[in-house]
Amino acid sequence: MGRISRTKSYAIASSIVQENQQQTPPSITCTTFNILAPIYKRLNHEDQSCRESDYKACWLTRNQRILDWLLYERSSIICLQEFWIGNDEFVNLYDKRLGDAGYINLKLGRTNNRGDGLLIAVQKEYFTVVNHKELHFNDCGDRVAQLLHLELAFPFSQCQNSDVRHEILIVNTHLLFPHDSSLCLVRLHQVYKILQYVESYQKEYQLKPLPIMLCGDWNGSKRGHVYQFLRSQGFVSSYDAAHHYTDADAHKWVSHRNHLGNICAVDFIWLLNPDKYQKLLKTSWSEAVFGMFKYLLRRASLTERDAFAFLKVDNEDCITYSGFCEALRQLNLIGHCHGLSAEETKDLWVQADINGNGVIDYKEFLQQIWNSTGSDQRDDKNGQHDDEANDSEEDQTIGFNVKSAVFFPPEVEKSRWPEDYSLSDHARLTVVFSPTRMSCHPPK
Repeated sequence: MGRISRTKSYAIASSIVQENQQQTPPSITCTTFNILAPIYKRLNHEDQSCRESDYKACWLTRNQRILDWLLYERSSIICLQEFWIGNDEFVNLYDKRLGDAGYINLKLGRTNNRGDGLLIAVQKEYFTVVNHKELHFNDCGDRVAQLLHLELAFPFSQCQNSDVRHEILIVNTHLLFPHDSSLCLVRLHQVYKILQYVESYQKEYQLKPLPIMLCGDWNGSKRGHVYQFLRSQGFVSSYDAAHHYTDADAHKWVSHRNHLGNICAVDFIWLLNPDKYQKLLKTSWSEAVFGMFKYLLRRASLTERDAFAFLKVDNEDCITYSGFCEALRQLNLIGHCHGLSAEETKDLWVQADINGNGVIDYKEFLQQIWNSTGSDQRDDKNGQHDDEANDSEEDQTIGFNVKSAVFFPPEVEKSRWPEDYSLSDHARLTVVFSPTRMSCHPPK
């Protein structure tokens, strides 16, 4: 494991010396990095077909350098995206070097043989792999996600009670790039499927609340619907928590320069602690879709009165289900293979029709659609927890405080993209977490 320090503007890792008399448990480090698969890396802007995958010396040199950095930091958990799973020599390179360094490597390719995929590497000295699950979204982007259930193999001096669980769930994913606005719903859907899968996994294995980390390339910024959806479920952005940034600080950092030349913040390590209040997942999902609905109407310069008129039946002062569906169709949210299903559309209607009388009046429209935020009781401590406040011996588990977080190259932390950076078109994010004992929040 390691902690992140700064020397000459570089993010480096130095080993944590564990003294026998030390009273605090060791830290856990987690790195997420989209390493830009050679099949996607363009070598000639004038010839888009010229890719790095055709030049072994190029991709081999670049990925040896990536591995040099990863093994220098030696994070406890490494999550990689755009891992070139379709090339055996590439896969063997990572398996050999990470394996020799004491990592267990778990890989998952995208569906329909797209060539790239995901890799999670965990240090076997510190973790026991309880389970590894694969999630296939089976949508237009052929995207996938990994769910890893880990048990921490080292003891915690703060958690000597044998009833305290030392387990954690890790998700690694790479969401769809929004080539057009209709795909924003697909990306939101992918997050919903991840959270549904995590929830069903916990129920299937009768797990009590435990910390969850979501790592990867989310292809959406802090201004987007995915970010708001995850925040509504109690997740915190670890990097923002470490730097005391708020949800409004969307301009403070970037992590990606895309193929259009735009720089944006898309790489996150999300943390949900077991004492965190969570809304019902279906409620958060409805709010997220209504948020997208409102965004599309506002983009068309519609006020709340205009939006209600757009939805309601002619000569009536209410919205019917057929009018609701027609509005969703006009906004391109239903009526195609990537849109909302009939069941999801009906669920949205039920959420909006508070009194269940089959129509939505103006008051319900304002409360459930236009201003859909629900009752959010989250106790947001920005990723920090007080050990002294968790002395109860009942339903104890571990959680994590965010100690520090850094991007490499460091210029991206000032929203600048260095022209001489060539490892990837993404920055590497590493976060240091310190475990702490806490009480589970009662079930939802």
